[in-house]
Amino acid sequence: MDFFVPNEDSCSDQEDGTGTLKWWQLSLVGVGCTIGTGFFLGSAIGIKITGPSIVFSFLLAAIGTYIVYNLLAKMTAQDPQDGSFCYYANKAYGRWAGFSCGWNYWASNILIMGSQLTALSILSRFWFPDVPLWIFASGYAVLSILVVLTGSNGFNRVENLFAIIKTAAIIMFIILAAAALFGWIHGDAKMPSFPNTGEEIFPEGLKGFWGSLIYAFYAYGGIEVIGLLATNLKKKEDAPKAGIIMLILLVIIYVLSLFFAVILAKHGAFTDKESPFVTALSAYNLDFFPHVFNGAIIIAGFSAMTAALFGVTTLLVTLADGGDAPKLFSKKVKKWKDLPLPSLVLATIGLIASIITAFLLPGKIYEYITTAAGILILLNWAFIIISALRILKVKAWGKITGMIGIILIIAAISGTLVEKTIRLGLVFSAGFVLLIAIVTLIMQKKVWKHAESN
Repeated sequence: MDFFVPNEDSCSDQEDGTGTLKWWQLSLVGVGCTIGTGFFLGSAIGIKITGPSIVFSFLLAAIGTYIVYNLLAKMTAQDPQDGSFCYYANKAYGRWAGFSCGWNYWASNILIMGSQLTALSILSRFWFPDVPLWIFASGYAVLSILVVLTGSNGFNRVENLFAIIKTAAIIMFIILAAAALFGWIHGDAKMPSFPNTGEEIFPEGLKGFWGSLIYAFYAYGGIEVIGLLATNLKKKEDAPKAGIIMLILLVIIYVLSLFFAVILAKHGAFTDKESPFVTALSAYNLDFFPHVFNGAIIIAGFSAMTAALFGVTTLLVTLADGGDAPKLFSKKVKKWKDLPLPSLVLATIGLIASIITAFLLPGKIYEYITTAAGILILLNWAFIIISALRILKVKAWGKITGMIGIILIIAAISGTLVEKTIRLGLVFSAGFVLLIAIVTLIMQKKVWKHAESN
């Protein structure tokens, strides 16, 4: 396949050329693209579920993320394709794998848009707490659609700025949190203390830690898209090195900020209605910080949601061109800058479904959608691993690390079973997977088999 699909924590294509990126440029682009509201807001749910041990969840997720990226980068270096991991799934296991992988990725991005939309609405209620969630969701959805209708040129020019805003917001928190920890900033909070017992580090026990893994993995979502950008490297063999540096930078940013957050605020203070970094500094005399930080997250989140809307629209056209979706969705309106209107309409229906769900389930909608999106992303990561193990000539250590990656993915997905507050998200994702499996089976029996016989 030949498409670029930004997901919840990714950004638009940064380079128009081919073979122009140096490895360190890809690393920096990856950092800016991966950070998003999945970390800014989703990590609050993880902290609420497991407490200070969320730091270990993010370290484990980093290991799993590296395994996935490393294998994808090696496949890219061996067989560079402008398509995606779906191409490698097709190459390894046949058309059914590429088809189901593509539609699973489309579904995950639809859920990611819903997750972003809900996150933006929750964050906006920081200033307007009495406004219903669905009203904000409707407003952001309309604005995002309008951006798509005007074309992508202007949006692409400011995408780098949005990535800078996201990264700068976290760095600002780290600096302020360090100042608070060392007593340079005073407030109403008690002197921060380091958790030093097992009960303090794991206040919700092993079950809570297990359930938090899905949110840690979700924060690294987008690594598969950076694998696509690796085709723009001057030296394709530098892709694994770029991934290692990118993940080291991400882990430093993520772990430092979460470490400060869980030290500066008590476990019970965190809520999914507010960024954990705002919560951590709420007791200090920093009246400007919540507003500036909240605004930065909203700007960054809106850019990511709009990029995802561009992405799913483009992906559906590609699926249609390849015969894996109805031809209707490949049609474009030349008067509207070759806008793929049918594809956009279907993506809009997904946004509307998110708004309706936000209206019906205003209390837990973000947790449910984020959990479901995270599970679908991890299923595609599993596709990457098993495809690589079949395509590449992997030595014993490579097979072992691949199995470790699969085990971590299974652990993250199964963790949603033990945590009842996010279990419904597993049901949502299972519904998508079941539907895709049924359609894939029908296509295998009725369409592809018939086409091969002719």
